[in-house]
Amino acid sequence: MASINQRNGKLFFDFRFRGLRCREHTNLDDNPENRKRAKKIIDRIEAEITLGTFDYSAYFPTSKKAHQFKLIEQRVQQTMSGVPLFGDFAEVWFAENEVGWKRSHATTVRGTLDKHLIPEFGEQPVNQLEKSEILSFRAALGKVNRRNGKVGLSAERINHVMTPLRMILNEAADRFAFVSPFRGIKSLKVPRTDVEPFSLKDVQKIITAVRPDFRNYYIVRFFTGMRSAEIDGLQWQYVDFEKRQILIRQTYVMGEITTAKTDGSQREICISQVVFDALKAQQKVTGKKQFVFCARNGNPLDGNNVCKRVWYPILRYLNLKERRPYQTRHTAATLWLAAGENPEWIARQMGHTTTEMLFRVYSRFVPNLTRQDGSAFEQLLLTNGLKGENHDE
Repeated sequence: MASINQRNGKLFFDFRFRGLRCREHTNLDDNPENRKRAKKIIDRIEAEITLGTFDYSAYFPTSKKAHQFKLIEQRVQQTMSGVPLFGDFAEVWFAENEVGWKRSHATTVRGTLDKHLIPEFGEQPVNQLEKSEILSFRAALGKVNRRNGKVGLSAERINHVMTPLRMILNEAADRFAFVSPFRGIKSLKVPRTDVEPFSLKDVQKIITAVRPDFRNYYIVRFFTGMRSAEIDGLQWQYVDFEKRQILIRQTYVMGEITTAKTDGSQREICISQVVFDALKAQQKVTGKKQFVFCARNGNPLDGNNVCKRVWYPILRYLNLKERRPYQTRHTAATLWLAAGENPEWIARQMGHTTTEMLFRVYSRFVPNLTRQDGSAFEQLLLTNGLKGENHDE
């Protein structure tokens, strides 16, 4: 979101254009009159960016970024007369699609382009890439040195890198009438990862031992199945005490309030008595602020900071296996299932459109409900007088 800030008493514009953060300084002194004037300008800039009519050089003719964006425009024009280089077309593709993406996704794609795809293929004409080059590139990703000392990206991460490459090449193939070299290349198979929910006993230990100022936070996490981005972005306007519901309408991702993850993620979570009581207690602490769980300055919690200072320390203190905070969501699902709640109701609470994922991921944690040992069928036969030959009378 664009804003007006000041440095050394002078105002400057802070906004994003084509995936880049732009800061343009002015000679305006920081006072109410100039801020009002600057606000009108930044509002006009945002409107033009949305409409696709923004001309950077018209507002900031001496800016280095104006020259940078001018070069991009020239490259776009160049592609109209012939087949462009991969790097040039990738920039065009990104600029055209960014408007429909969330900021977090755009940032991820931008990182993939800058770190992997453009350095590897940027100087090649987009219609001259060969399938063997793509496969060689993918194989190399499995051998890169990682920060944690491990070698090779995971299959899931490699697939995330390859997806923009596939989309760029397929789009270029449509526009410039050639066969995409990505044709026939399938995604790597991603090994299934088992969930590791906490037992109810462990949940009670954590809630009892955790810092008092985070007790309500973890009660809500463990017993609602909310994602990290959902609970960190939860505002009081979306807590309905009368209907005993939490309305999932927004998330907090990469320092920005945005829409829910998917259409299915936008839902109403029914709150149990323990969650109701925790929220009422939290209301006494942050009820006059915007966010339910927030820092002292009222801003949403920093997830990484909470993990380092609260989550992992409490697991170590209790000698519990280190697990990502996301396991609180898995814990809610398994506890609901074990309690015998309706699977369709649980799926709605989790934001799943069907119960398929519910049983595929969680069923092994609730043998009394799923009866995967065949004993339920055995009992049915016995009840109806069907006994095996060796069955004792």
